[in-house]
Amino acid sequence: MTSGTWSNSIPGVGTYFVGIDVAPGRYRCEDGKGGWWVRFTGPGGGDPVGSWPLPAGPTEIEITPTDFAFETHVGTYWQRIAPPRQEDGAPPEPRPVADPGLKAELDTIVARRRPLVWLAPLTVLGMGLLGAPVLGSLWLLGLAMMAVLVALGSPAVSLDLQRARELARRRDRYLTPEDLDGEARDLLGRVQAAIDTVRDSEVNRAGLLDEVDNAVTLPRQEWEIAQVLARQSDLRKEHRVWAAADESVVPEVKAALRPYQEKLDLSVAAVTRRVEALERYAERTRAADEAYRAQRHLDALAARAHEYDDLLADSVRDDLALPAIERLTEQSDELVRRLRDRLTEAAEAGGAALPPSEE
Repeated sequence: MTSGTWSNSIPGVGTYFVGIDVAPGRYRCEDGKGGWWVRFTGPGGGDPVGSWPLPAGPTEIEITPTDFAFETHVGTYWQRIAPPRQEDGAPPEPRPVADPGLKAELDTIVARRRPLVWLAPLTVLGMGLLGAPVLGSLWLLGLAMMAVLVALGSPAVSLDLQRARELARRRDRYLTPEDLDGEARDLLGRVQAAIDTVRDSEVNRAGLLDEVDNAVTLPRQEWEIAQVLARQSDLRKEHRVWAAADESVVPEVKAALRPYQEKLDLSVAAVTRRVEALERYAERTRAADEAYRAQRHLDALAARAHEYDDLLADSVRDDLALPAIERLTEQSDELVRRLRDRLTEAAEAGGAALPPSEE
């Protein structure tokens, strides 16, 4: 799953790639008794850290945007309870980005291979059955126990390894922060922060924004922007090499490089405008969230309006009560109009930030 299409839970058993299968953030499982987990941190997951055995009862884990993968073996699901923690004032750390179609492709390959991984335990059991007439029942019992152990461990491990191999073969279908230079990482971090704001907003979860755009178009926009940023990073690296050799570069070569630098600058300006459009969409969504929360408080008050009406009727028996009631009604109507206006602004900002993707 890519950004914007993640579910908020992780199955209890398996290995999941951050930015492809799971979103970074804080997760909780209700009972981790006897289970374990491993976070593969560092470039390519080369620095694993883990915990085993987990205690009985609830347990929590923080999957960071820079983690490569997360392996889990617990009896229950992990539920996402919070976005990744961010230090105050620190720029957002970008996470890996994948082609939105990559996860489905990997899942299909693994699903096709799933029946084959059961050949190992069945082969062991078959050997036991064939050898039982000659070697006796103890031989059959021993191989049956071995077949059970292989069946418990081999399928999951084999499928995880297969998925990792298939992912390695598709290295051009995902990008990590290490593929970008500092300028590109900053822009990608801004993109992902804006997308997370929209995806985690209350109005989005309530279905008040365009679900198709947020679930489909946002991941596609993130991937397209990340690809452009990676290409810009490569060209900037090449330009830095030329700049380092400044004294040995003849004026004609410098002059020839100038229009290419100008084109690169125009590309950076264009992708920056795209990032800013996403940030405007996120800002409108935050404003809509504020109005939505106010509307919910208003609904709660409206549910008890009859109590106030009864109290006012019992306390004040003249016409002075009517203007007060009408004023409350007008305030309620105004807040509803304000909520609708902000939702409309968020939808319009989303339309401007999310042009139709080219498949």
